[in-house]
Amino acid sequence: MLQRFLDPATLASISGLDLIAKTVVDGFVAGLHRSPDFGFSQEFAEYRAYSEGDDLRHVDWNVFARTDKLFLRRYRGETNSQLLVLLDTSASMGYGSHQVHKLDYARFVAASLCYMANLQRDAAGLIIFDEDVTNYVAPSTRQGQIFRLLHAIEKAVPGTRTDFIKPFIHFQNFLHRRGIVVVLSDFYEDPETIVKTIEPLRYRGNDVILFHVLDPQEIKPKFREPVLLLDMENETHSMEVSPEYAKHEYRQKIDAHIEALSSKARGSGLDYFLMDTGRPLDEGLREYLSVRRGIL
Repeated sequence: MLQRFLDPATLASISGLDLIAKTVVDGFVAGLHRSPDFGFSQEFAEYRAYSEGDDLRHVDWNVFARTDKLFLRRYRGETNSQLLVLLDTSASMGYGSHQVHKLDYARFVAASLCYMANLQRDAAGLIIFDEDVTNYVAPSTRQGQIFRLLHAIEKAVPGTRTDFIKPFIHFQNFLHRRGIVVVLSDFYEDPETIVKTIEPLRYRGNDVILFHVLDPQEIKPKFREPVLLLDMENETHSMEVSPEYAKHEYRQKIDAHIEALSSKARGSGLDYFLMDTGRPLDEGLREYLSVRRGIL
């Protein structure tokens, strides 16, 4: 059941990013509550009895249905964590070999993380970038923040090339509170350059997660005949690729790139996670929660 909720193709058929985020998080949370080894229910909330005047929006109606008693979820570390999502909208993120493009998948993840942060009373914010910062929503817990975030994510479209320096300069100029930083990108840049640009955020006390978003055909291409590949960020560059090259030389290069980025990131204290856009979203949400549990 959980896999059905989190399947990218299923999510793509749902109208509205708010409903997508709710579907993902509700299905994911239900799965974690059933999990004997993750301990999510203890981390997510404690319960206390309802008192007159409490906000009914925080009542757990599932518990009420079972016990006929009113209990409120009491979140641990309320307003004590900050989440900032950096969403790469460079042209290459517009690629997709199936129903869900990389940017679609990254948008689903970003929306779900913001929705979860909102449930946990964390301040959440967003930086959208390609070669420049194209949108910024400052982290906040004020009323309506989740709708501001979802609206910005909904409007995100593929842009130009990637420049990782701009969003991190923006971060350092405007954000001084420590928290969790999630970067969603296909990271088509030299791994050493990426890590050297991002690692100062870790030095400043942030927990940083790199979500490496790649299409299945980028990870394990399967061509039956030669194809012409076009550089989406520089359309003057193209390359004819044979099935033999895709199976051997290309695979070696992409595997080496993934390994180098993973190794250098973790060597600098950054969390790294490869996200295949053909797979359900639960891996990314689990990774985020694992990091969040570590700073509560």
